[in-house]
Amino acid sequence: MSNMFCYQCQEAAGGKGCTMRGVCGKTSDVAKAQDLLVYVTKGLAIVSNEARKVGITDANVDKQIVENLFTTITNANFDREDLLNRVKKTLNLRNELKAKVISAGGKINEPKGISGFFKKLFGIASDEDATKDAAWWFANSINEFEKKAEKVGILATKDEDIRSLRELIVYGLKGLSAYMKHAMNLGYNDVDVHAFIARALTATLDDNLSATELVGLALEAGKYGVTAMALLDKANTETYGNPEITKVNIGVRKNPGILISGHDLKDLEMLLKQTEGTGVDVYTHSEMLPAHYYPAFKKYKHFAGNYGNAWWKQNEEFEKFNGVILMTTNCIVLPKDSYKDRLFTTGVTAVEGCKHIEEDENGNKDFSELIKMAKKCKPPTEIERGEIIGGFAHNQVLALADKVVEAVKTGAIKRFFVMAGCDGRAKARNYYTEFAKKLPKDTVILTAGCAKYKYNKLELGDIGGIPRVLDAGQCNDSYSLVVIALKLKEVFGLDDVNKLPISYNIAWYEQKAVIVLLALLHLGVKNIHLGPTLPAFLSPNVAKVLVENFNIAGIGTVDEDLKLFLGQ
Repeated sequence: MSNMFCYQCQEAAGGKGCTMRGVCGKTSDVAKAQDLLVYVTKGLAIVSNEARKVGITDANVDKQIVENLFTTITNANFDREDLLNRVKKTLNLRNELKAKVISAGGKINEPKGISGFFKKLFGIASDEDATKDAAWWFANSINEFEKKAEKVGILATKDEDIRSLRELIVYGLKGLSAYMKHAMNLGYNDVDVHAFIARALTATLDDNLSATELVGLALEAGKYGVTAMALLDKANTETYGNPEITKVNIGVRKNPGILISGHDLKDLEMLLKQTEGTGVDVYTHSEMLPAHYYPAFKKYKHFAGNYGNAWWKQNEEFEKFNGVILMTTNCIVLPKDSYKDRLFTTGVTAVEGCKHIEEDENGNKDFSELIKMAKKCKPPTEIERGEIIGGFAHNQVLALADKVVEAVKTGAIKRFFVMAGCDGRAKARNYYTEFAKKLPKDTVILTAGCAKYKYNKLELGDIGGIPRVLDAGQCNDSYSLVVIALKLKEVFGLDDVNKLPISYNIAWYEQKAVIVLLALLHLGVKNIHLGPTLPAFLSPNVAKVLVENFNIAGIGTVDEDLKLFLGQ
């Protein structure tokens, strides 16, 4: 067996999978620890399912499952020790919940493929012996640990198509968990979503399920993806207000700064409160840019602007920022030594050698160490000047509905292009910059996620005062694009969302893009183009199913694709 195997992101080596070291930078032992964490999370999900049958729900278990899946998203956690500690915590939770289920008269009916869970995992005599020492394997050699971790990885499923569908579901659940975690941080939750996550995880271990049944489960994940995105949208807007059209400064000030990256708005809120009056400015980076669109954050005078571009340029831009960096979620590039000592992680993120900020029992975090360090740093080095405009989430766009509809009816706007998703290192992604430049001037781009950095500074102009790039926010805010499409369908009296003058040319990178794709498929959206490459985890037969049922396709050249999209 290879040192590792991972093909969950778009950068999978050779379009097939990383086997020695992840293109993301994770080592084989980190990859195996992630595989093990996903596996024991499935074990916890099995017990959680049985617990619900006897009327037991456990918020700590739901939270752990969501956090574990989010932790294993691409570019989130590179710390093997942290991952293994999460494995230990998960095993302990499973043991505690199992005892409650049995006391309530329930049974742990483990499906084929998970029978003898601990025995298979640890190679010891019985379930009871294993749970007496959940850290059994810490005492063994790394070689023994790695042998056991290899047995529960992706390639443990031998059938290529079943493996493909199981991983499609798991990656969708990782994205779904990310949305849930952000909503939960703001006090919003949905027990039905947690019940589905546990049920779906368990299903990925059931050897009796057919490929057809797994396809159905993947589409069901899309249904719950819509639910979770709507919940997160509600959490963000009820907490911080509806995003507004906003011009964001991309230059710098003369004060020292803290740069916050990732997606978590609650972390930003706590940071802004704690830095107020300290002489330290706060800048956003990459996916945190849309925070500037929320009314609640505009009161902070030291909320200086956005610094830099998409996540993959970190090594260059973080060095030039000079100040402290806080990573709140995934999108970490392994840091250079020149700034590693001023990079902090929090939440599900972790990098070996970087300080991690934990939350207290009430979810609060103390950023005083970051502020103290920032005060001693030089101000950021200017890398660009000017402003970019955003804030076109569904509430704002619907407020302009009459104007948009009139522009469509008069022909001023001929077509909308959904160019949401992710940016990345691959040179092939320059396709999206060229595509945006060559779009006819009577077209409008709807975007969310860091894919926008390929074209949000091109100054593409406007159509009757409507900017040609409408930025709805983070990848988390893709729900806004769904709401806009469904509203336009209603306004134009159409019976099918696919009859709208909307084309989907989406760049994907990691697992949140997977749940967005499944959500769109659940809503019946067809003719989605994915690039710069189709997912490596789609086997030829699974890809064929998606093509035949939903007309999913890859990308070609810009000129060829423009002719296709514009019906020329």
